[in-house]
Amino acid sequence: ILSEALKHAVKWELLMRNVCDEVDPPRPQNREMAAFDEIGVERFLEAAAPHRYESVYFLALYTGMRRSEVLGLRWTAVDLTAKTVSVVETLQRILGKGMMTLQPKTDKSRRLVNLPPSAAALLSGLKVKQQEERKSLDLPWEESDYVFCLADGRPYSPDKVSLAFADLIKEAGLPHIRLHDLRHTHATMMLKNGVNPKIVSERLGHSSVVITLDIYSHVLPGLQEEAAMKFEEGLRRTTEQPSPRTD
Repeated sequence: ILSEALKHAVKWELLMRNVCDEVDPPRPQNREMAAFDEIGVERFLEAAAPHRYESVYFLALYTGMRRSEVLGLRWTAVDLTAKTVSVVETLQRILGKGMMTLQPKTDKSRRLVNLPPSAAALLSGLKVKQQEERKSLDLPWEESDYVFCLADGRPYSPDKVSLAFADLIKEAGLPHIRLHDLRHTHATMMLKNGVNPKIVSERLGHSSVVITLDIYSHVLPGLQEEAAMKFEEGLRRTTEQPSPRTD
């Protein structure tokens, strides 16, 4: 942050040079990535079923969207017919300013995410429930409303959603992971099931497939072994086929 600030000061001719250029910064410590396996996912979904934020966690797991993207989702960005959601806004709490609607993290973060049938069904049911609840309270409902919100239309607090997730994990006796790790779980399971890394990268909104491959490099050794086996099996089938007759 300091280096970037001084860089602008040099650009604006307020400073002659950026002293941060003379400093060798320490190497950042990469945080070990955590994710549920298939059994963990099943146990988590069972534990989350009666939870007030169940739909938030479900969509995060089934789409790989970030917390800010899920909570910033509005009904105008949901196409239940095509089973897609458009990531065009994020909801974040800014120190001293409260909750604010912001642009996605990068240009690639603005994306169209296809919904699996179960996620589309969940959103469809949630929409009907939300409309009926708002009507019973004699409150207006509009397409511009947040998908995940309180009865009066105010969006959920990101901090409360994350704290509730941590409590849920602890009470269910599940391995400790962060809410953000549902995104990692989504990506890991797709890669293990043979989804092209380029597709996974686009689905997550990464700026490059290189980032995806770097983050999920721990999954690749198993995929490489499987690919090698498939190659040999395919080659064996080809060589075992009888040669065509020439007479």
